[in-house]
Amino acid sequence: MEATATEVAKEILASFAVLFVAGALAAKLADLLRVPDVVLFLLIGIVAGPPGLNLLSVPAESVLNQLTLILGASFLLYQGGTSVSFGVLKQTWLTLTLLATVAVLIMVVIVGYTVHLALGIDLMYAFLLAAVLASTDPATLVPIFLAVRIRAKVAETVLSESAFNDATGAICTFAILGMISTGHVSAWESLLKFCVMAGGGIIIGLVCGLSFAFVKCNLCRHFFGDYAQVLLLPLIFIAYLSSEYFGASGFMAVFVIGLVYGNLEFFGWHMRSDHHANLLSFVDHGSLLLRMVIFILLGTHVDFAVVKQFLIPGVVIIAVFMFIARPIAVLACVLPDRRARWERNEILFMFWTRETGVISAALSGMLVGMGIPYADVIAAVTFMAILATLVIQASTTKWLAAKLGLLEEPAGDGAEG
Repeated sequence: MEATATEVAKEILASFAVLFVAGALAAKLADLLRVPDVVLFLLIGIVAGPPGLNLLSVPAESVLNQLTLILGASFLLYQGGTSVSFGVLKQTWLTLTLLATVAVLIMVVIVGYTVHLALGIDLMYAFLLAAVLASTDPATLVPIFLAVRIRAKVAETVLSESAFNDATGAICTFAILGMISTGHVSAWESLLKFCVMAGGGIIIGLVCGLSFAFVKCNLCRHFFGDYAQVLLLPLIFIAYLSSEYFGASGFMAVFVIGLVYGNLEFFGWHMRSDHHANLLSFVDHGSLLLRMVIFILLGTHVDFAVVKQFLIPGVVIIAVFMFIARPIAVLACVLPDRRARWERNEILFMFWTRETGVISAALSGMLVGMGIPYADVIAAVTFMAILATLVIQASTTKWLAAKLGLLEEPAGDGAEG
């Protein structure tokens, strides 16, 4: 017998109760253990989901799961955009442009061919998996760089890269998905589609972002400043849906909105300090809740039979991804930028610092929900990559920065931030 709407609503409420309680416990434990919270969110999902106690079961193809992933990815991309400074873009714009475009394509090609050889799956689906893995994770990197004071030029470049290539990684994923669905592969058409998706997203994001900034800043006498946090979610929805309607990238649009908000002073605008604090608090708490939900849900969807089946080739793929593809991609982007004057220790740090996280998790979840071929393999390898990069790379960031001489003295000791 089919469940009534009321029963479904109760099940959803119960799922959220389990998600948030488990997430709060995991976040507190992560603080005590000094490990990235998303690692424990994943483990909580495994324990609470069908692989473990089966306390939480949200099908990957369900509306709730898909809505959570789209909202979570969009909100976190907005937050990533706010962390990008126009000042850093001015100094290292060439490196950042290459990292957000060329580096993503290099990663997709190298990792894609590795996936094809290691797993024996069709090359286009191998590229799709590689595109899912190509995005870095501002949601993980921001807390790390807040806790560990690393040379500003390096820290802000890595953070800016993570924000930009989340959007381009998502665009690349859906561009490849479009080629798979049509069965037509053309380098020129793919490039054109990428430009339309990225360019359209940038235009819509600028229009929405500037409009949003205007109604809550000094030019409009802070007219909607008290309601900035209330208007943020509708703005993200409007930008995302408008972009998708016109064939542009909704992910790029919401990222650009964050970029505009994070650089209001560039336009000569400002918000009242209390309005800014309220919006910042809303974004911080919202991103924490959405990180909890995305990673816990990802943990519940892990198929350990598939992980076990592809464990050895998965380890090979991740090793190539971390130790070969990433260094090649970074070198291809920093060497042409003579103006930035990158030092050897800075480049070595950038080789290592690129955690896989929220956007990759959200994209793999969307593909599972769509029911595309090899979606279970993509989800399994994505899970392994997230766990490996967070546990191995994120936990050693401070140690590596110290070894490379990139740690800055605390501001109280007279060093510059």
